[in-house]
Amino acid sequence: MTTSFHINGPLSPDQAIAAERAIRRCLLDYCRGIDRCDAALVASVFHVDGTGDYGSFVGLGSDFARNATAKMRDYAIATTHLIGDSIIEFNSPTSADVETPIMALHRCRDDDGEFFERFGGRYFDHFECREGDWRIAHRKLTQDWENKERVTPAFVPNRFHPSPRI
Repeated sequence: MTTSFHINGPLSPDQAIAAERAIRRCLLDYCRGIDRCDAALVASVFHVDGTGDYGSFVGLGSDFARNATAKMRDYAIATTHLIGDSIIEFNSPTSADVETPIMALHRCRDDDGEFFERFGGRYFDHFECREGDWRIAHRKLTQDWENKERVTPAFVPNRFHPSPRI
């Protein structure tokens, strides 16, 4: 049975709702920043000393932000990062462990044409609230599945406006 204490931890219901909203916005800002290749927005979701372990990259979140957005800008025509519902467990009034399912789609092109890279995994984030600001203190990305698929565009070129990138 799930109780309100299990959901809210040591926070009041109002504090837990506010913290969840801040955490959720942080996760969405990360996806938006990656998709727009906005290194500053991606870096902003981490505390200054926040770290990430993405398997192929381990280090400061700000370094990841610069490296990942530069790579995406050069490598992919467009990307879409989608998150599922997060499970948030408050350990204290200022810390939470958050598990979030992720699906990433990368539209790419090579000499043989366009292809999609699809990735499914999970973010395991440790969030901390410092001076009222919820951000990621540490992130670990895990992989559930991935695939690559050649594609033929479904629509004529320029039918839609392209999504913005910085």
